[in-house]
Amino acid sequence: MEQLLIIVIILALVFDFINGFHDAANSIATVVSTQVLSPLSAVVWAALFNFLAYWLFELKVADTVAKTVRPENITLTVVLAGLSAAIIWNLLTWWWGIPSSSSHTLIGGFAGAGVAHAGGFDAIQYDKVMPTVYFIVLAPVVGMIVSYIISVITLHICKRANPSRVDRIFRRLQLVSSAAYSLGHGGNDAQKVMGIIAAAMLSQGIISDMHELPGWVPLACYASIAAGTMIGGWKIVKTMGQKVTKLTPFEGFSAETAGALTLFGTQHFKIPVSTTHTITGSIIGVGLTKRISAVRWGVTLQLIWAWILTIPVSAALAGFFLYLFEAILGR
Repeated sequence: MEQLLIIVIILALVFDFINGFHDAANSIATVVSTQVLSPLSAVVWAALFNFLAYWLFELKVADTVAKTVRPENITLTVVLAGLSAAIIWNLLTWWWGIPSSSSHTLIGGFAGAGVAHAGGFDAIQYDKVMPTVYFIVLAPVVGMIVSYIISVITLHICKRANPSRVDRIFRRLQLVSSAAYSLGHGGNDAQKVMGIIAAAMLSQGIISDMHELPGWVPLACYASIAAGTMIGGWKIVKTMGQKVTKLTPFEGFSAETAGALTLFGTQHFKIPVSTTHTITGSIIGVGLTKRISAVRWGVTLQLIWAWILTIPVSAALAGFFLYLFEAILGR
């Protein structure tokens, strides 16, 4: 049992690392596409603020994720199956260059394994899961609305300013906005893996609630996601930073600020959201300030299909892995 728990924790940190390079695009796509930072500088910048999130945010999102499945239906095999499904889907979508949600694949995998183990949907704690489902739609919409408002206000303030001076100012401001977004990314995504590790420990009676989570767990999770971000995810950077709409430093600032505000708000209310969905909606919002045709809706629709499929595909994969692991391990 102890060996299986160690395997689960290692696999969780592997997922966190993959999450870092899979979702690195969320943190750096805008700042790279506007050429404010070089790709290498951008990933170092993002990784730094991913890690600094450890000292700024309570473990609210982690608590929600740990309670996705009812305690009586959580076993190490369930957690192992959920993680395996999430890792497979993340690697496939990264290889295809599709910015799908690491958050949703993890929650979908965990929930799917719990359902397969219990033999029914009663295994899920719906009061914890449904806000995440709602925010599949709400996160990009909120990001889009907030970024549109920020863009309009900023355009009004700068309408008589010299364009080259405005560009220089927003190149500096984009460093701040990208840092804020990376903080939100670290405070949201790394915490989901903490919740999974906490669920595994709770199932074994090692801890009785989130407040007893050993200090090394958050540090290891933040370090893993920061290291993953350092590796980068250039295929997804291209999709996010170039294919949705063309960005200037002013627009990059607006998108990142809107994304950061959305992530800070959802973290406060303990809602695990997709950082991918959030920044995509924010990028669309700034594109709409120019004209509707400035957004490449064909690319956006392809992303939406990936978002719709992520949870059910991850859940189905997790169910398969659960039956496989139970057959192998005899539990």
